[in-house]
Amino acid sequence: MAFDIEMIEKVYANMAARVDKARELVGRPLTLTEKILYSHLWEKTPTETFKRGADYVDFAPDRVACQDATAQMALLQFMHAGKKTVAVPTTVHCDHLIQAKEGAATDLAFANKQSKEVFDFLSSVSNKYGIGFWKPGSGIIHQIVLENYAFPGGMMIGTDSHTVNAGGLGMLAIGVGGADAVDVMSGMSWELKFPKLIGVKLTGKLNGWTSPKDVILKVADILTVKGGTGAVVEYFGEGATSMSCTGKGTICNMGAEIGATTSTFGYDDSMRRYLAATGRQDVVNAADKVADYLTGDAEVYANPENYFDQLIEINLSELEPHINGPFTPDRGTPVSKMKQEAAQNGWPIKVEWGLIGSCTNSSYEDMSRAASIVEQAVAHGITPKAEFGINPGSEQIRYTIERDGIIATFEKMGTKVFTNACGPCIGQWDRAGADKGEKNTIIHSFNRNFSKRADGNPNTHAFVTSPEMVAAIAISGRLDFNPLTDTLLSDTGMEIKLNPPKGDELPTKGFDVKDAGFQAPAADGSSVEVVVSPTSDRLQLLAPFAPWNGKNIEGAKLLIKAFGKCTTDHISMAGPWLRFRGHLDNISNNMLIGAVNAFNQATNKVKNQLTGEYGEVPAVARAYKAVGIPSIVVGDHNYGEGSSREHAAMEPRFLGVVAVLVKSFARIHETNLKKQGMLGLTFANEADYEKIKEDDTINFLDLTEFSPGKPLTLELVHADGTKDIILANHTYNESQIGWFVAGSALNLIAAGKA
Repeated sequence: MAFDIEMIEKVYANMAARVDKARELVGRPLTLTEKILYSHLWEKTPTETFKRGADYVDFAPDRVACQDATAQMALLQFMHAGKKTVAVPTTVHCDHLIQAKEGAATDLAFANKQSKEVFDFLSSVSNKYGIGFWKPGSGIIHQIVLENYAFPGGMMIGTDSHTVNAGGLGMLAIGVGGADAVDVMSGMSWELKFPKLIGVKLTGKLNGWTSPKDVILKVADILTVKGGTGAVVEYFGEGATSMSCTGKGTICNMGAEIGATTSTFGYDDSMRRYLAATGRQDVVNAADKVADYLTGDAEVYANPENYFDQLIEINLSELEPHINGPFTPDRGTPVSKMKQEAAQNGWPIKVEWGLIGSCTNSSYEDMSRAASIVEQAVAHGITPKAEFGINPGSEQIRYTIERDGIIATFEKMGTKVFTNACGPCIGQWDRAGADKGEKNTIIHSFNRNFSKRADGNPNTHAFVTSPEMVAAIAISGRLDFNPLTDTLLSDTGMEIKLNPPKGDELPTKGFDVKDAGFQAPAADGSSVEVVVSPTSDRLQLLAPFAPWNGKNIEGAKLLIKAFGKCTTDHISMAGPWLRFRGHLDNISNNMLIGAVNAFNQATNKVKNQLTGEYGEVPAVARAYKAVGIPSIVVGDHNYGEGSSREHAAMEPRFLGVVAVLVKSFARIHETNLKKQGMLGLTFANEADYEKIKEDDTINFLDLTEFSPGKPLTLELVHADGTKDIILANHTYNESQIGWFVAGSALNLIAAGKA
């Protein structure tokens, strides 16, 4: 569980040498992002060839972190790689497979029984391969990483898109698919296309009802869900240094919602305070020796327009609390305009639930500020109009806020305290009445609010805001309640105006915990046996995907032409499907069932070209696969945004999909497709999307000449016998083409050729 100070000191020594050399080579000051990237180049990557705008570059991350839902498939792949132990420090965190329903004690006991097979598998695999294991109930992966493993200037990857949370402690932390994690765990390099750099200059200081959450809600409104794609967002300025470390984590966490590769902040006093409070004074001592390398050069921040590809400036003193949504996290509404917006759009005004927690906002500061609002309501005899629930970020947070009376404050208002886990944020919420599909509004402090994500009801209008705003709005029971100007009625009829929230950045008595929930791996795991039952419906050992036969793909059938937003939630839903994350065959039954068919505007209803009848997407894919016919998926812009779940790539691969052709990809999903030996392609001419017809058969004319930078030519054969020839672009380099040829990147690792 303890951080590895020797490893960190080694990183800092390497950083000092590499950054000095890099600054010399490029002949200019460097951003923090560039410093961390340069200092983590894979040993075989010549520094001289590394520059802004370079193609894929190999890196050597310091750590890997996996959550239980994605860890299953990642570790099944790692077992297939044939390694004795992980090559870099790795942890597994059990936070996704715990459903919120009754409350922490009941829900955790149920999860331990329901998912015992999976938890036992993860525990034994971790024990065998030198992986730290965090038990169910220990907390949410990103909060635990921040409390125990994150450090300024480090680089880590994680099998969850919100791995980026660790940027709040000055890391470059990046969400990836399981196959990428397997590469690093196996001792291989990890590749990333050199990102664009977006600078966000924060001036002024947060005050009153405004919180760090409002910073990222504003940035999301500016950049949209795809505006940060292919970029790292670097925050700086007096406003940045004035915020808490966990507040910075909140901002970086939701950077995943703008498509950013990651986000980060420079090392400052708030990080020193947080590291010391979480028992890592040794890291502070080491970081202070190289502090100049752990932030951007002064010249960069003095003239940011010269060093960033895009610059955004936000005055925190003028920033207003935001409420983003519904159905997308980038639709921003300042609280003062919500009354008008809600009325114009017909959003349900009555708020049914207020939810606080998730990896985004479950820190001590978040809980204490929200509790200060609840405390005022209790003191004035105000009865809450909405139901209320919280998910503490970790057992350390839960234990500490219980000790300090914060949980007792929440419970005075009838709050349900759920397990230290993701819960409703990822659809693990057994919400009473959700199956009725009624139109309603909920408000939460999570990061995503896509349709059906929280409770499975497509008519639930979910809005994202800060924990303190969640508390105020849930108490009022109205979406259009503005705590800056409006009043509440007490039980005696008095009008009460809530005071702005107050809370401690860190607990004044320090953090405390009895059992954090950590299991250290065996010193020698060679005798540890990992058993997977061949009859299990939860776990399934993997068989390698077949390599390419070296010929053009011909006779492929269109499986679905997805219309509009198609996130990884649409491609491979979470919620109840999480129980099958370790069983590729079973979970493939959810493939693309949430995607909208462009030809009939229906979900999970596509034409089977073999029969002429309509069927469920997975069933039609299985029908094609059964007779050896490949299939192709077509999509719109930013296809695959959202979670890093590689199941959204593995399921199509397993069911015979050979290519995904879209207008544009979200970064992680495109990489996941490549790793699984699939063709991730984009229309050279976006208008060609309209040429795709429901009965199309698709032939590749020059796949045998597949090479970097050369578009592929596709022939669309329509049902009436007419044809269209279109071009499809790709971003494959030589190594990635090798993954396609071999059938997957894992096949190369297992063969010892990677």
